[in-house]
Amino acid sequence: MNLIIAFMLMTTLIPMALMLISFWLPMMTPDYESLSPYECGLDPLGSARLPFSIRFFLVPILFLLFDLEIALLLPLPWSSQLPLANHTFFWASTILILLTLGLFYEWQQGGLEWAE
Repeated sequence: MNLIIAFMLMTTLIPMALMLISFWLPMMTPDYESLSPYECGLDPLGSARLPFSIRFFLVPILFLLFDLEIALLLPLPWSSQLPLANHTFFWASTILILLTLGLFYEWQQGGLEWAE
């Protein structure tokens, strides 16, 4: 029981001590360079909020989509030991077919083209 109380006390005191140290330790007088929006020493030219094409998100979205597919299909070799292995293979094949059909649809619609 004493060990539990000691752990609870440590898990309370250590974070509180770290919060107090992080509150008082940093310098409270920031200089001009740290307050500027660009700390590289260059003066900003133009707007930093330039619009860009949504197509730049296409590559990460496709990567996440097919990474998810691999994560879903990874346990298939071990699922052959299950009593309902055919059921598992059916659903895995369904997911694979749906994602492949979606990829072909995007390809035909021109969603994967960088230039128009």
